[in-house]
Amino acid sequence: MIPFKDENPTEIVTYVTYLFLAINIGVWILVQGAGDMEALQASVTSYGAIPCQITGECPPRGLTWEALFTSMFMHGSWEHLLGNMLFLWVFGNNIEDSMGHLRFIVFYLVCGVAAALAHVYLAPASPIPTVGASGAISGIMGAYIVLYPTVRVRTFFPPFFFFNLRAFIVLGYWFLIQLMMGVVTLGPEAGEQGGVAFWAHIGGFVAGLVLIKPFEKTALVSAKRNKVKLSREEVARLEW
Repeated sequence: MIPFKDENPTEIVTYVTYLFLAINIGVWILVQGAGDMEALQASVTSYGAIPCQITGECPPRGLTWEALFTSMFMHGSWEHLLGNMLFLWVFGNNIEDSMGHLRFIVFYLVCGVAAALAHVYLAPASPIPTVGASGAISGIMGAYIVLYPTVRVRTFFPPFFFFNLRAFIVLGYWFLIQLMMGVVTLGPEAGEQGGVAFWAHIGGFVAGLVLIKPFEKTALVSAKRNKVKLSREEVARLEW
């Protein structure tokens, strides 16, 4: 299922969502060479989160704890980047709209770090770099399912079908797939092979579930749920 639009208009201009989109795309082009193999390998090795280097189970060759932040702005392919940016575009603006710009920056980064730590915890000896905004965006998705579970999401089922589904169906199905695949990857060789870091997705999603209530601004959320148009003065007071 590929979501590409939701029926959930915003009250504020979601500058930070646009900023994160621009940063991720900019890093992909300027730092990772838009997929050029040499630049891509160098960036993933230098800025990706390598569990064994973070836990000290292998000699550090570059960043250690700092990579928990840098890795969330790296990607492994065009498909990886575009998939993440689509989910950020669909769901990120509404979460920013529910907590304001500054809180959203902190929320995004905390969820991204929590996601990376979940992967490191379950694969502490892995020498494979982990990259991608997926963990932070998973946190956004966890927050969305708490705040707006019944919002309709326009969803594409390849190759021909389009449906309007409730957010809890789209996001709940996504989380169930991550959980099932995550369980499959558990074992003594967890993290030893490349692929999708399912437990990073799970960790980010759970972080979003837990953190959204402390981070939300109830006035913004209430206005969205009740379709109440806030005045310019109220928006200016709440958006930061």
